Amino acid sequence: MNDVIPGCRVEGELELDGEDIFREGLDVVNLRANVGMVFQKPNPFPKSIYENVAYGPRIHGLADSKSDLDQIVFESLERAGLLEEVEDRLSDSGTSLSGGQQQRLCIARAIAVEPEVILMDEPCSALDPIATARIEALIEELRLQYTIIMVTHSMQQAARVSQRTAFFHLGTLVEQGETERIFTNPRETRTQDYISGRFG
Repeated sequence: MNDVIPGCRVEGELELDGEDIFREGLDVVNLRANVGMVFQKPNPFPKSIYENVAYGPRIHGLADSKSDLDQIVFESLERAGLLEEVEDRLSDSGTSLSGGQQQRLCIARAIAVEPEVILMDEPCSALDPIATARIEALIEELRLQYTIIMVTHSMQQAARVSQRTAFFHLGTLVEQGETERIFTNPRETRTQDYISGRFG
């Protein structure tokens, strides 16, 4: 998403399925189909609930007919834990939903194209505790099928939902490993200081 921003620079390599995603000539359309994104603030398209979820499968040619598209939309809403709440108003605007519902709609939109990886940037920071619990339960279900990479400043959330944790400080990777070890027996002083509340 940064490749068209003047002055953006990249160091190192980031590989997906053994291929550097920053290499010249990479098919970015295919990459973007394989990597879903859920942002900090819910950002449904100014379209109907149905069209929010149908948009990706339609532009990527994943449905051969209206019934195929319907099935993808319904299954995605179901997996995002939203179908029961919206199935009688799929033509309503996605922006008419509550914050937590909008975020689940964005998750449904992300998974509708069957990505390999879902990136989540502080997906619960704008939500109340009840909506946060629903999103975390959803992440727990989705991780069985997708690789989920989540940025969070909440240590409690990282401890609850992750299997592996990476601690970054001022743009540097300080430490990474199994979540339980990072939280109970960190190897780096900066990690221990952050977890214990000495800074941050």
